[in-house]
Amino acid sequence: MKSITSKVCCWVAALTLATPLCVWSADGGGTVYVPPKRGAPGGRVGGGTRGFQREVFVLSVLAPDHSGLTISEQPSLYWFISGPTSLPVELTVMDPEGVQPILETRLPAPVRAGVYRVRLADHNIRFKPGAAYRWFVTLVPDSDRRSKDILAGGAIERVDVPSDLKTKLTTANKSELFSFYAEAGLWYDAVAAISYMIEAAPQDQALRKQGAVLLSQVGLTGISE
Repeated sequence: MKSITSKVCCWVAALTLATPLCVWSADGGGTVYVPPKRGAPGGRVGGGTRGFQREVFVLSVLAPDHSGLTISEQPSLYWFISGPTSLPVELTVMDPEGVQPILETRLPAPVRAGVYRVRLADHNIRFKPGAAYRWFVTLVPDSDRRSKDILAGGAIERVDVPSDLKTKLTTANKSELFSFYAEAGLWYDAVAAISYMIEAAPQDQALRKQGAVLLSQVGLTGISE
C-alpha cells in the first residue's frame, strides 16, 4: 500500500473558505469498508496526475470505484488536490438521468494541498431516495476551450437506512458511526464520519490512519503530497 503522508494538520474549515481539511496519513489498521453487493452502475472517473503548463498535480474525488451509497438527503462531497492551483475550479452534480446539472457552481481556488469538502446543504441540493447521481470537480485551463478541462468524478446513490443499521444508530455514539457506516457499505457517510472525527481531533494520528486505510480500500492510494 502506498502511504499517504500528512503535512497539513488542519481539519477545521469547509471548502467555502478554500482551506483544506487535511491530508490523510500513513497506512495502518482500521475498519473494513464493505462495498454494496448489488452491481451499482458507475464509479470514479478521471483523477490521477494532471498538468497544465507549469502546474502538475494529483486531482481526485473521494469516491469509490463503483457507485457509492449514502443515507443522507444532503450529503457532503469530498475531493483532493495535491497542491494549490490558479485555475478556476467548478463543481457539477448531474440529475439522475444524467441529462442536465442540478448544481453548477464555482469553488474557491485551493490554497494548498488537501482534502476539501462541499456541503450540498449549502447549495440547497437534496437527493431523492433510490436515485443515483454523478458529480464532478473540474479545473478549467481555458474557458473558451472546454475540451481542455481537467476533471475527476464519482457516482453517488441515496438509499434507505438498512434495517440492521437503524437499531445501531439509535444507540451509537459519534466515534462508532464511521465503523457502522463503512461496514454497511455507506461510503459517503463513512467518509463524512471519519472526516468530522479528524476535524474534532486533528492531532489524532490513529484517526488519520483509519481515513487513509478507507481510501486505499477503493484504490485511492495516489492521494499524497
